[in-house]
Amino acid sequence: MTRDLTIAEVRLTPILVADPPLLNTQGVHQPYTPRLIVEVVTADGITGLGETYGDTKYLELARPLADRLIGRRVTDVNSLFTLDLAVDESRVEDAVDVGGLRGVQTADKLRLSVLSAVEVACLDAQGKALGLPVHALLGGKVRDAVEYSAYLFYRWAAHPEGVRAEADDWGAALDPAGVVAQARRFKELYGFASFKLKGGVFPPDEEIAAVRALAEAFPGHPLRLDPNGAWSVATSLKVAKELADVLEYLEDPALGTPAMAEVSAGTDVPLATNMCVTTFAEIKEAFARDAVQVVLSDHHYWGGLRNTQHLAALCATFGVGISMHSNTHLGISLAAMTHVASTVPGLRHACDSHYPWQSEDVLTERLACRGGRIAVSDAPGLGVELDREKLAALHRRWAEDDGTLRDRDDAAAMRVAEPGWVTPAVPRW
Repeated sequence: MTRDLTIAEVRLTPILVADPPLLNTQGVHQPYTPRLIVEVVTADGITGLGETYGDTKYLELARPLADRLIGRRVTDVNSLFTLDLAVDESRVEDAVDVGGLRGVQTADKLRLSVLSAVEVACLDAQGKALGLPVHALLGGKVRDAVEYSAYLFYRWAAHPEGVRAEADDWGAALDPAGVVAQARRFKELYGFASFKLKGGVFPPDEEIAAVRALAEAFPGHPLRLDPNGAWSVATSLKVAKELADVLEYLEDPALGTPAMAEVSAGTDVPLATNMCVTTFAEIKEAFARDAVQVVLSDHHYWGGLRNTQHLAALCATFGVGISMHSNTHLGISLAAMTHVASTVPGLRHACDSHYPWQSEDVLTERLACRGGRIAVSDAPGLGVELDREKLAALHRRWAEDDGTLRDRDDAAAMRVAEPGWVTPAVPRW
């Protein structure tokens, strides 16, 4: 039977997802994070799913784009990236992205973050129409499961009093003992074999102690530390020297390619980034200066799954490692990450994922992580199914919000706990 793969409808559903009080150098995660669920529906009723950031600036691009997709075919993915999407430059002016600490925000990254969700939805629909998994559309998997790393955070037991939030039972983690206890629970629940600590929260000596405690508790396990550019070059080199024997890599210790190049020149500890190399234009300087040894891709702002493969090929050409960055996301994004990761031959570092921290999802069944790995689905498309009741409930939360949570700002909740809090300038130390 010949399928009609013309796009007949595009549904955009903004939602607010519960997020625990995880700390980073800019503050504490808001109690709810905006995400956008994209559904591309073909003329014969096949629905493809995508997911991306849901802040207002992304919705402002997604809505006119949705209208322009009607009548196109879900197989015409290349042409998506030729569409001229107008961005209000005042929305991205000056810009270090507050919500995800994803490096300098640009109009092009905004466009790609929206187009990536549409690309994934189109690939999902294609796979369902052809009876093929997305990884087959990307050239085929080279591994049957993708390894993920435990993503550890300093955190409060709860959000500040007076802030509406969903409770959890993880408790506080504000010192080395709390970090180790969190890691033990992650290992018990999911079998993770590597651990990444989000740093830049406390003075470096305290975070060095936490990594040392992890190394003692989990000997031989790969460890990473990510202060999101919160340190000076001198501090970065000090930490690298003190943790050289236990770190798999140090992620974005200093902000920007010039500073990272200085750090790289002074240490043998590999440096990873999801902040100074977030676009193809940033690759030349970073690679030429040997500023980074591992790039952490993110299909959302790199422009989708095939661009992720392109990035991986460039990294392989220049002898730079590749893995994956993660921000707060749900199962659609995790399924997309897993499919594309399964196709990258040189993926030698476990990928990041916030997913274990997310108590809510829009899928009928959560993706299972066993032995620190997620199995690559061979079902058609992404291999996931939307739960419309869950989607509707999370959209109601968004619709009923007064607008204060529709744009992620990790400093906002911090100001409730500490009136007068100002997002720290970098380097902090």
